[in-house]
Amino acid sequence: MRQYIHFAILLALLASGCTPKLSAPDVRPPAHYIYGAGFRSDSIDIEDGWWRMFGDTVLNQLVDRALAQNRNLKVAVSRIEEARHNLRIVRSEYLPTFNVGISAGVSGGGGDTEQAYKLARDFSWEIPLFGQLRQSSEAARANIAYSEWQYRGVRLSLIAEVATTYFTMLQYRRDLEIARRSASLRRESATLIDSLFRRGMASGVNLEQAMNLVYTAEADIPLYERAVKQTALSMDVLLGEVPDSVLYTSSELQLITDYIPLDIPSGIPSEILSRRPDIMEAWYRMKQAAANAGLARTARLPSLSLTAGGGTASSDITQMFLKNSWLWNAGLSILQPVLHFGKLKRAERVAVEQYNQSVLSYEQSFLQALSEVESILVSISTYRKETERYKALVRSNARIALISNALYSNGLSAYLDVIDAERTLYNSQMQFSNIVAQQYINYINLCKALGGGWVEIPTNR
Repeated sequence: MRQYIHFAILLALLASGCTPKLSAPDVRPPAHYIYGAGFRSDSIDIEDGWWRMFGDTVLNQLVDRALAQNRNLKVAVSRIEEARHNLRIVRSEYLPTFNVGISAGVSGGGGDTEQAYKLARDFSWEIPLFGQLRQSSEAARANIAYSEWQYRGVRLSLIAEVATTYFTMLQYRRDLEIARRSASLRRESATLIDSLFRRGMASGVNLEQAMNLVYTAEADIPLYERAVKQTALSMDVLLGEVPDSVLYTSSELQLITDYIPLDIPSGIPSEILSRRPDIMEAWYRMKQAAANAGLARTARLPSLSLTAGGGTASSDITQMFLKNSWLWNAGLSILQPVLHFGKLKRAERVAVEQYNQSVLSYEQSFLQALSEVESILVSISTYRKETERYKALVRSNARIALISNALYSNGLSAYLDVIDAERTLYNSQMQFSNIVAQQYINYINLCKALGGGWVEIPTNR
């Protein structure tokens, strides 16, 4: 009895040292964002439908189609199922196994023939003494969580890419609309100059200058037509659909033409630790690495195995189940690794270093996340001012162009002034369209950087 007590104490001492010492990550979120001035910084809740804040039904439909059909997202779902099946495999490795076998054979020589028949059952179980089952399960569960957060990351990136592509398309369509309208107005103006030229009231230079404006706008039309169609094809890939060249109505352009700044909360820095997919992926990779380090330690400790078997054997199949044909055996074995020339010890050190690498990756992902949020907050703040200035600039240039045309028609100004005013208006309209689209993309990037959107969603326009 005393021997069994000593053996139990020895196992307990060995078990207490089966987990290596691992350092915790050094992550200290700041109290607030450096460039968060002007943004609400209270705690915000995740809102799965954050893209609905733009109030655009077409965008909502596109996101729904992408979530239902995108192949990359389906691959991520499959990875989750794969990880769940792997957990069941890991658990089964530490459960008893039971096998049944039947064999029959015949041999002969010198005119004699011998038959052999056997029915056997065997049982074996390697008992996880030092937490191997727990650590293997933890590693497998961490892999499941990693796969789930990887899915969320793919999903978030897909939604952001659909929204970004959509607003890029709106930008190109707005540019195309500006180019077509400008070309039409300039063609009318060139027709008027041609009429004045024929009556000797305008010079040939004025006519050529008017046609130059027409050609400039008309040359941009195929450029933006190409951009719109190519962006639509990119959208088809994101939606998981074959290219159908389906374009969209002009009503969505109000998002560009009637741009209204959104009230964007930035939240608090510590929130991204629990809501950004890449950070959570790094966290569960770290947990998996910690479990693997524990498994590497247990590989250096004793293993206990139970085996048992039984069955029947006979040279005559008719006597297989007689009393004297039955056989059985049972055994208990303890195996302690002794000499592996440092292989197991090095394997443990490798596992610990892999854990250290995962800690550094987790810390780096957090620092990268903070930097991304800060950078996007700067972009939103500066683009907000830029859009306000350009909106006023477009209005001013439109008035200048109108006045210049009126002065020229009354002979009070040179046509060069009209040309300059038209070009300036055209360029400012294009630039305003691009800036507004980029500001929408900044909103999208902020949602992605924060790991999602927020609860406050305005009513659809």
